[in-house]
Amino acid sequence: MRKGIILLVSILCACLYSTAQNPIQELINKSGTAKEFPGSHQLSIFDSTDVFVKESGLSYVHIHQLIKILDETGAKNNAVYRIDYDPLSAHVDVISAKIFRKNGTIEKIDIENTVYDYTAPARAIYWGARKQMIEIGRLETGDAIDIQYFRKGFTYALLYDGDDESRYVPPMKGHFYDIIPFWSNHPVLNKVYHVNLPDDKFLQYEIYNGELRSSLKKTDGRIIYHFEKKDIKPAERKAGMLANNDIYTKLLMSTSPDWEAKSTWFYGVNEDYGSFESTPEIDKKVKELLAVAESEMDSIAVLTHWVADNMRYSGISMGEGEGYTLHNGEMNFRDRCGVCKDKAGLLIAMLRAAGFESYAAMTMAGERIDRIPADQFNHSVTVVKLRNGEYKVLDPTWVPGVRELWSSLEQQQNYLMGLPEGADLMITEVSPPENHYLRIFGESRIKDDGTLKGQFTITAEGQSDAAVRGIFNYYQKAEWKNNVEKELLRIAPNAQITKMEYTRNEDYQKTPVRIYYEYEIPDFAVVTEHEIIFTPLLAQNVFSRAMSHLHAATHIKERDKEFRDRCSRLVEISESIKLPSYKEIVQLPSEEIVEGKNISFDGSYTLKGKTLELKEKAVFGKRIYEANEWPDFRLAVLAQQKFANEKIILKR
Repeated sequence: MRKGIILLVSILCACLYSTAQNPIQELINKSGTAKEFPGSHQLSIFDSTDVFVKESGLSYVHIHQLIKILDETGAKNNAVYRIDYDPLSAHVDVISAKIFRKNGTIEKIDIENTVYDYTAPARAIYWGARKQMIEIGRLETGDAIDIQYFRKGFTYALLYDGDDESRYVPPMKGHFYDIIPFWSNHPVLNKVYHVNLPDDKFLQYEIYNGELRSSLKKTDGRIIYHFEKKDIKPAERKAGMLANNDIYTKLLMSTSPDWEAKSTWFYGVNEDYGSFESTPEIDKKVKELLAVAESEMDSIAVLTHWVADNMRYSGISMGEGEGYTLHNGEMNFRDRCGVCKDKAGLLIAMLRAAGFESYAAMTMAGERIDRIPADQFNHSVTVVKLRNGEYKVLDPTWVPGVRELWSSLEQQQNYLMGLPEGADLMITEVSPPENHYLRIFGESRIKDDGTLKGQFTITAEGQSDAAVRGIFNYYQKAEWKNNVEKELLRIAPNAQITKMEYTRNEDYQKTPVRIYYEYEIPDFAVVTEHEIIFTPLLAQNVFSRAMSHLHAATHIKERDKEFRDRCSRLVEISESIKLPSYKEIVQLPSEEIVEGKNISFDGSYTLKGKTLELKEKAVFGKRIYEANEWPDFRLAVLAQQKFANEKIILKR
């Protein structure tokens, strides 16, 4: 049956492009060269996907691609063709592979001896993903490769049992969903997507960020949907852009009726599996941890941080239970390792053991989730119901060593709770910038020989705290002192640090980070009998690791798409500098003020006698910004950078 479907689909694909006796060669000849596609190494002449969906939701997929080589880099990149898949949820067969040489000859690749199936390289997540590799061999500019392969299954792993094909049925049995990007990193002349479904399956679909040519027809109790886009240009990337799926054309489709149905299914599949059942060992640990808790939020915070800090991020394939099903509490507590869903699952088990009502939720880190209920998820988190009836989102994966319970690097991010009564798609709120303050306050004195002597203190909270603590969290304890010194030496390599204090990183849950320096910097200022020249130390943005906005691509003057920073943020910098004797001001940077809807900057110098006061305040109000907010964002960054680079000149 399957081979018959493959043959039929192959014939359909061939017919789709057949207008001449040798249609493939004609398409190659007419497609163009590197001259028509400057900067591109390869050209997809066509990219065709045909999907046949069974009543169970199982899909048979035939993919046919014709790729032309435009230069030597393209030849090297395509000498091997790779297909990724997960054997727990998908099966792949290579049907054929051919090389159409630029001289007109056709070479058929022996797929019996040149297709290799091997374990995919992995890091941190070892779920048994595999690759099929087709050895194409040496290619020349102007050659083209024609690849056809068959795939059945879906892209996520779940529980499976029964006959051979049951493991390939989607998690929501009987339903079909897909996410089809109609964008590419290289030019595509024609991309086609067909899906053939039983006519009793109601398919919702929507096209985002562009247009597609579409049609449908009914035949023999089935409906065939056709989507097509021609002349797809390579996706351009600029620093700070959102994910390609949020910017460029994509197609979402699903037979699931709504997000509430997905929510109740997600709740049910985990409850049926027993993912959150406690054990005597878990009960004992929860009781021990909560002995010091004084309030509802204390209890939630203690359990969240314990899971975050004590469960390693390492996903090992344990067979049954992967994918949407969260491993049970006993396994997670015993092994103390897993991926996001395992951390979320253990936290739920511990919260329930403490008497809380808690459930799992799904989200998409780094991308938007749109209204069509396709499986737009790559991350699992926890929700807990507070006494006032509100749900609070917790993320034990993203908050090891972070004072937050939900990382504000995930603000303005969609999520779906798995609740018994069902839930609609939600979005996390913007976290106010004052929750993520970075404050640097100092006093200093410039001596007559140009030495700067002084002290300053850095305090931070929220994600700014986490950025500062990176010098501790990502290194061995023996390196902490050296790392703290480096932050000042990066600005002033000849600084002599006479005193240094910093908070115990182990106490991060109790108090925000605080670092204190006392220092002397020889030859910091140029001091002659005629003038004094310097830039204040704190104006030079010490601890810029906590000010990601300073690394924004300010050379880009205009944007037509949304952009993002790491997090909302408040930065306050103040330094009081006592000066040597001088007669008059030659150059003092002027005040800089930027006032936008969600962005502002106010920086100034005040000179009173022999004391110079520096004041800077920068406010960045959210993580994701509209394109029309870029001018204010850019000006605020440029203003702060201006203070870091401009000199103060005084005449003696």
